[in-house]
Amino acid sequence: MTAYHRPTTLQAALAIRAAQDVAVLAGGTDIFPARTARAAWGDPAHRDVLDISAIGGLDRIEATAEGWRIGCLVTWTALMQAAMPPAFDGLKAASREVGGMQVQNRGTLVGNLVTASPAGDGIPNLLALDASVELASPRGVRVLPLSDFVTGYRATALAADELVTTLLVPRLDGARGAFRKLGARHYLVISIAMAACVVATDAAGRISTARIALGACSAVAQRLPGLEAALAGVALRDAVAVPQAAHLENLAPIDDIRASAAYRRDAALVLLRDLLEALR
Repeated sequence: MTAYHRPTTLQAALAIRAAQDVAVLAGGTDIFPARTARAAWGDPAHRDVLDISAIGGLDRIEATAEGWRIGCLVTWTALMQAAMPPAFDGLKAASREVGGMQVQNRGTLVGNLVTASPAGDGIPNLLALDASVELASPRGVRVLPLSDFVTGYRATALAADELVTTLLVPRLDGARGAFRKLGARHYLVISIAMAACVVATDAAGRISTARIALGACSAVAQRLPGLEAALAGVALRDAVAVPQAAHLENLAPIDDIRASAAYRRDAALVLLRDLLEALR
């Protein structure tokens, strides 16, 4: 029989996590469909469940002197409704495109991250925000840059005794964010390609900081450092002309049922130009 744990403190949850192999449950919008799919294919095995949804304080979005703290129980809806600076506009746009309203009300941003799907809508935006991940275990707390946390296709650096407790986003004054997603239809769709950016400009309207990331075009979402460097010092009104095919050379898109690799490359370039046009 599957055991179901629902602790009310982080310390108790970490003790359970360290003692046994459990499936961590927050919103459940990934774990329940996955279990149903396994059962449909004749796999009756189920791990014990660690439900962390009753732990207090993990559902908050907090501003600090250094930036923002987003707890692991913050839902897409809560993120959508929070008062946050324009740098988060891309992440908020993604929150409105994750599933339907029921998924947005239950699903969490951190759950989307830990699933580590190449098509996870939150991940490119978090890369563009230069986010880090706070991990807790009975051994203590450590912080990893998001780029080091997602290590491969549906793979992360999360240790067997760790839980992701918080996302950390540094301040970038005067920045604005944007997000574009391409799918086979507008609603309830898995991305063919997606692009996210956070851009800050100086008093003259020239780009002082550019962070650009693409998702669904490689095994993991990726920043585009070459394009970011090329945008430095460019007037924002002229930035739409900067992205070129050469800036996408490090991507490794695949052919699958949703699109060919060549189509993904072409679409990614169009999405990048759309992003910069929107900011202009």
